[in-house]
Amino acid sequence: MASFDRVIQTDEKLPLLQALPLSLQHLMAMFGATVLVPILTGLDPGVGLMTSGIGTILYLICVRNKIPSYLGSSFAFIGPLIAVGGGAAAIAGGTGHLPEALGGLVAAGFVYMIVAGFVKVFGTGWINKLLPPALVGAVVIVIGLGLSAVAVKMSMFPFADPTKGIDLKLVLVAFITLVAAVAFSSYFKGFLKTIPVLLGIIVGYIVSIPLGLVSFDGIAKAAWFGLPNVTFPVFDITAIAIIAPVAIVVIVEHIGHLLVINEITGKDFTPMLPESLFGDGLATAISGALGGTPSTTYAENIGVMAVTKVYATQLFWYAGAFAFIIGGFVPKFGAAINSIPTPVMGGISLLLFGLIASSGLRLLVKSGIDFSHSRNLIMTSVVLVIGIGMETGGFAIPLGKYSVPGMALATFIGIILNLILPKESEGLALESPGFVGDLQAEAKDKA
Repeated sequence: MASFDRVIQTDEKLPLLQALPLSLQHLMAMFGATVLVPILTGLDPGVGLMTSGIGTILYLICVRNKIPSYLGSSFAFIGPLIAVGGGAAAIAGGTGHLPEALGGLVAAGFVYMIVAGFVKVFGTGWINKLLPPALVGAVVIVIGLGLSAVAVKMSMFPFADPTKGIDLKLVLVAFITLVAAVAFSSYFKGFLKTIPVLLGIIVGYIVSIPLGLVSFDGIAKAAWFGLPNVTFPVFDITAIAIIAPVAIVVIVEHIGHLLVINEITGKDFTPMLPESLFGDGLATAISGALGGTPSTTYAENIGVMAVTKVYATQLFWYAGAFAFIIGGFVPKFGAAINSIPTPVMGGISLLLFGLIASSGLRLLVKSGIDFSHSRNLIMTSVVLVIGIGMETGGFAIPLGKYSVPGMALATFIGIILNLILPKESEGLALESPGFVGDLQAEAKDKA
């Protein structure tokens, strides 16, 4: 990985020959996770990458080119998007409700922006009261483990359908993909260590070719240049009610990432939190309006900055531009993504979803929560059992033509319990060293 003898601050400009490879590092660091979300939810991966580029550029404009961040696809929305949209299989079969799901994403973007206004006026203390560490940690665990069944199905069964029986060939590919990603993350250093997801996918893809799991027909037929496959949203109140509230959970992640950037760069961007949240919300709303994925600041790219000591926002302008052009106007690239075999993405998902759950567990441990008090014990237990039980069991509460997924129901019940249970133990505040240290460790681990 390229590095410098001195720190390159956010407002510095690098020569083009240095800036281009450094920006490509950021593009590759976020690539694997960013395209996985649309693959799982039935959205177009190319459009997802394109809108991540648009979102990043809009974010930089909103923060007046001061905060270095890349906006990629948020994993927190996967469950609700599948619950409303129906997932990749339903959409491919013409039975999904993708436009309604996109309408929910647009609404989620407005939730970000409304919260940004509240933060501007009232600060962040109210967020910690609404979503204490005990609740946030439990919800993050639900997000990760709730998706575990999806990862297992993708890794073991043809078309991720358990009725078709286990295919050991698929299990082998998923296992090799998982091992490769773990190996790159654990045993390599520098640049290779920052992109284990991308490298794991490449290894799994190569292994899949001689096993006959890869079809190159779509790649051969796709044009080199074309227009993006844009899908416009449809606004449905039920879909909005299922998807939009998830933004509150992602906002907590956003605040944590901003605190980490403060620590890494040595600058205090906290006064710009309203602008930062507004930019993230605008990016999510625009992405949903075009058929893209929900946005969030990426710890992977924060990790790259932590290692290189290069914080120039210039790099994120270039990375966003690359993502916009490649994802939106090179159909052959989208066809290449669509040719990735399901067990390859399943093997990667086993790692990524597990890491999400582990980060939630780490937050519970490091936030100083006293589980001898019934308040924290009850709230966390109810959220975990309802969320994980419903998500892994494939259960949902019918709501009109959609259904409420376990993660959304568990989060709602957790918020209610947090508001009505006696205040025996608060845990550490959002601004506490424990919370910041946990997120900083997460970002640096991904470096």
